Amino acid sequence: MKRLIALDMLRGYALVCIMVDHMPVSVLRQGTLANFSIFDAAELFVLLSGFLVGLVWLSVQRSEGTRTAQWRFARRSFEVWRALVIGGIIMALLSAGLLAIDMNHTAVWHRYAEWVIDNPLGYLGTLATLWLQPNLLDVLAVYVVLIASAPLLVPVMQRVPLCFAAGSLVMWWFAPVLNAFIPNHRDGGLLFNPFGWQMLFYSGVAMGLYRQRIIPALMPHARLLTVLATGMVIFGSTIVIAAKFGEDALLLRNALKQVYGVIDKWPLDGTRYLAIMAASWLIAVPLANVMERLAATRPGVALQEIGRGGLWSFIICVLLSVLGDAFQMNPQDQGVLRRLLVDFWAILALWWAAAMWLRFGAPWQKARKSRAS
Repeated sequence: MKRLIALDMLRGYALVCIMVDHMPVSVLRQGTLANFSIFDAAELFVLLSGFLVGLVWLSVQRSEGTRTAQWRFARRSFEVWRALVIGGIIMALLSAGLLAIDMNHTAVWHRYAEWVIDNPLGYLGTLATLWLQPNLLDVLAVYVVLIASAPLLVPVMQRVPLCFAAGSLVMWWFAPVLNAFIPNHRDGGLLFNPFGWQMLFYSGVAMGLYRQRIIPALMPHARLLTVLATGMVIFGSTIVIAAKFGEDALLLRNALKQVYGVIDKWPLDGTRYLAIMAASWLIAVPLANVMERLAATRPGVALQEIGRGGLWSFIICVLLSVLGDAFQMNPQDQGVLRRLLVDFWAILALWWAAAMWLRFGAPWQKARKSRAS
């Protein structure tokens, strides 16, 4: 399967945004995706993850069969779950270590640091059962559920795609009700509602599975779709930007609200979904060449490496969020320059960690899989 360098770059960009967005006093936080778009890096991460699942599934299915593809993603769901558990423990221990040396931080809740020390087995159990999803890792919890469903649901999508789409839409509509039945420490189920976010994830899967058929079918209508997609992206951006003007933009905000109704990230509202789907069309078709050129630049190559780091990059970005937040908050009242230096340090550290994984970790992992087969 040929790598799509723009896809890797966008995955890396999503991880950098996730990291910086969780550093409350970060300077670069003011320039991330969430500041000018109605959707943020979480939607980008889930959509791209679904797209990658579709690409890999198709490649494995063609070369080794459906059963092999199902087994591969069943194993992948375990790997994601394992990363969530290990990452949650390390994050809590890191937080405890920082608190022990009087380095306050707000990126992660301090109670995790207390629980992992006072009741390590209990903390491990709540992580392993998904009863608890620590903040910063909560999007990974919904990804565990979504990736675990792929071995069962992707074959259904392939057999009856239209029925699958209709069922996905119905499940999204009733997502808040369904999520409440999931046993959890929160009232109302998982923070990232899997019954809502499945629609975005499986939209990505469908794009990966059927892209060779979808794009040619849509190209005769490319101009109209580009106009509509641009309008949707601008509409979503206007909602976000108008909110920054407060009372000065109240009339515009009220007018927009009559159209979109309610914005609620956790069950994935329709406005956010439509906005990121519109953006995906713009990136995949009219801006495809621009994205390829950006991915080939030095910053683009660095983001590619971060994106190719996969779960490793995700866990490292979470830990760097906690460290970066602590460095920016201690001592208090730091200047812009010092906080900006911490931002750049965190991004460079994430890039270095991903590059080291690709050089040493990933080849070792591939060699182990090759011996096992």
